[in-house]
Amino acid sequence: MRGFAQRHTVAAAFAWLDAQLAPLGSEDVPLRLAGGRVLAAPVVSDVDVPGFDRAAMDGYAVAADSTEGATAYNRMPLTVIGDAMPGCPFAGSVSAREAVRVMTGAPMPPGADAVLPAEWIEAEPNEGSAPWISALAAVSPGKHVGRRGEDIVRGTALFEAGRVLRPQDLGVLSSIGHGEARVIRRPRVRLVVTGNELLPSGSRPRGFQIADANGPMLAALIERDGGIVDFPGLVRDDAGTILEALLADADIVIVSGGSSVGIEDLAPTLVAQHGELAVHGIAMRPSSPTGLGRMGHRLVFLLPGNPVSSLCAYDFFAGRAIRALGGRTKQWPYRPMRGALNRKISSPIGRLDYARVRIVNGTVEPLATAGASVLSSATRADGFVIVGDDSEGFAAGANVEVWLYA
Repeated sequence: MRGFAQRHTVAAAFAWLDAQLAPLGSEDVPLRLAGGRVLAAPVVSDVDVPGFDRAAMDGYAVAADSTEGATAYNRMPLTVIGDAMPGCPFAGSVSAREAVRVMTGAPMPPGADAVLPAEWIEAEPNEGSAPWISALAAVSPGKHVGRRGEDIVRGTALFEAGRVLRPQDLGVLSSIGHGEARVIRRPRVRLVVTGNELLPSGSRPRGFQIADANGPMLAALIERDGGIVDFPGLVRDDAGTILEALLADADIVIVSGGSSVGIEDLAPTLVAQHGELAVHGIAMRPSSPTGLGRMGHRLVFLLPGNPVSSLCAYDFFAGRAIRALGGRTKQWPYRPMRGALNRKISSPIGRLDYARVRIVNGTVEPLATAGASVLSSATRADGFVIVGDDSEGFAAGANVEVWLYA
């Protein structure tokens, strides 16, 4: 056993990592699969939406002048010359004292510039060859008419590159005739969980073996951040097996366990021998045995096996890379809030601390600054506070920033 010769600062680890990060290439996906994806290029509409003037309510399309002065006591007779339905326009045009019955969304016929609502008319007996109605109120030009381009005008820049597509965005894309969206490719992430003491997730712990907690946790985090998870199962502490996993067809390889400097910590040596181990050992608690490097085109993250350390190292480094490669912000996907500490948090100068906290009656209560194997502390926590490596901590009553898990 040996200790780390040096520990990199978090800032130095970020500097190396950020220099490796650029969004991946783009791909076209059907709109039904594009929700939550990141646009690779701006979208400009080449059509008007709607592409025609249309009725905004049920009623009668008329020339507004034909209803001037109409009241319940001064009814204006109008001859009904036809119907217009959504997708089925009236074939002719409307002249003075004429009306076309329309439904909401139907194209407005030429000559008509307003819709007389159905409740503002009274049907009259059909005494001739054409039915007629009486207008009981006047309408002004444009009343109850949806104009061409009312929603989107041709040439409008709708979305910028980098936008995370929401369900309503997909509706807008469809409305301008797009059946696909050009999005940034999602990073492929090979998850390698090592440890001869581990049982597959869902197994009942027995003897001196424990059930894998990191695999399900990290897989969920990867998917949250937009990655595609490849996690075929646990990997034994065997150099050949681990090396094969490190060379997987992936953009990123995340190794959980065996990241330190013990005799069974094989992954760091393999990365150093077959690739580049740029960072190994970081001045932070927990997660100090974290490593960052490359194997060919793959970014490699060596995360400690202790669950809270693994969670912390993922959030600081691996998650940052997955989000950036997929075109998302590198920053945490956590909501910040501020609150007063009800107990002090101590930390030595030169080390960054990730302190789990909970919110109690509006105050911030530290849960633990140690105990990297106690994953339940993260489930009891509402979030975490970061103590920078230039600080000795925070006194009770200090106003601190909390990053909320949800």
